[in-house]
Amino acid sequence: MAAAPARRDRPNIVLILADDLGSNDLGCQGSPTIRTPRIDSLARDGVRLTQAYAMPECTPTRTSILTGRYPQRVGGLECAIGVGNVGRYDEAEWLQKRGELGLPTEWSALPRVLRQRGYRTASIGKWHLGYDHRYWPSQHGFDESEGILGGNADYHTHQEEDGQPVYFRNGRIEDRPGHTTDAITAAALDFLKRQRASQPYFLYLPYTAPHAPMQPGYRALVEHLDARVGDVLDQIDRSGERGNTLVLFLSDNGADANGSNAPLRGRKSSVFEGGIRVPWLMRWPGVLTAGTTFAEPVHTIDLLPTLTDGAGPADGVNLLPALTGQRRLPERALFWRYRRLKNTRKAVRAGNWKLIHDNAGRYLFRLDDDPLEKNNLYEAQPAKVKELEQRLARWERDVRAPRLRDYRAARSRSASASVKRTETT
Repeated sequence: MAAAPARRDRPNIVLILADDLGSNDLGCQGSPTIRTPRIDSLARDGVRLTQAYAMPECTPTRTSILTGRYPQRVGGLECAIGVGNVGRYDEAEWLQKRGELGLPTEWSALPRVLRQRGYRTASIGKWHLGYDHRYWPSQHGFDESEGILGGNADYHTHQEEDGQPVYFRNGRIEDRPGHTTDAITAAALDFLKRQRASQPYFLYLPYTAPHAPMQPGYRALVEHLDARVGDVLDQIDRSGERGNTLVLFLSDNGADANGSNAPLRGRKSSVFEGGIRVPWLMRWPGVLTAGTTFAEPVHTIDLLPTLTDGAGPADGVNLLPALTGQRRLPERALFWRYRRLKNTRKAVRAGNWKLIHDNAGRYLFRLDDDPLEKNNLYEAQPAKVKELEQRLARWERDVRAPRLRDYRAARSRSASASVKRTETT
């Protein structure tokens, strides 16, 4: 069917999220071996963002998408929630013991704002923002929800490594047959077929592919994902809503060892470019110019203000004025912090300068001259290092999570007591 003219005030929104997809693992991103013609069509018919960033792992990226905020503001969600609701660093462990490891409902602004504007909302796919029922998507402003609760369920049994079944539908665990990628797609197609042109919809579609387990292998998982994304795009076309639908496709972080972020340095769980630079494609006929690229740095914190026209508090910015050529993005710094077990990794990018604290390692790169992060300027540029470290320290103070106030107080008391014991000894 012919596409309707673009509706600029309230377009349908389909946000497709891949899981652990490498920055080099799409045809449009330069992969020489993986065939992804359907996903590539979004680049051909829309915009490819060439300096797009996410967080280093699953849970924090999902937090940033739904809240428009850095996950540090929420607290306890700086790395992936472990299988069976395990906290993987001290703050997350503290929240887990209190039964509070998950995304509190008051933070999920994206579905709530869109529903207030008359959208029908659905979350279909990988959730990974809390196992406890009060953190499920049905509590976060989604009218419908289905998918996988945690991070790495078997594609066929839908059980996690501990044997727990985690496929859910509208608030209940269900036994859903079929490969997870197919089950998620079937639910998405059912949702799309039931929508009417009189009401816009928001479909949040976070796939589990190509995250481990490798069933049967990474390339097969990516190409299977491509085919199913094609099914979703075909349904949008059949509905006649192509011109009224903004489609986004991106990954939640860089690839792990199974995929390729080449030639970028690093991989998932790092704050080098390979861990946080992701494929990001956007198609909106009549609004975004087909076959173009956008080279300014963008971040997943920008999604909420972009999809809600700047509504609500956010750390990101509305990208649409820049994507449509009305004006450039404002000058700003982007920040990352990742904690897992004893690892603490931080980064700040301001302009073309990027400072990294990788545990004890210290790095400074000039990304326009050195996009592969090979030439460490940390010792050679002390003034720039001081400037960026001060900005990073101010950001860390700014994003301290209110719900961790009691944890910080207890830790401070413990540290004071330890000092007193040492002095007495």
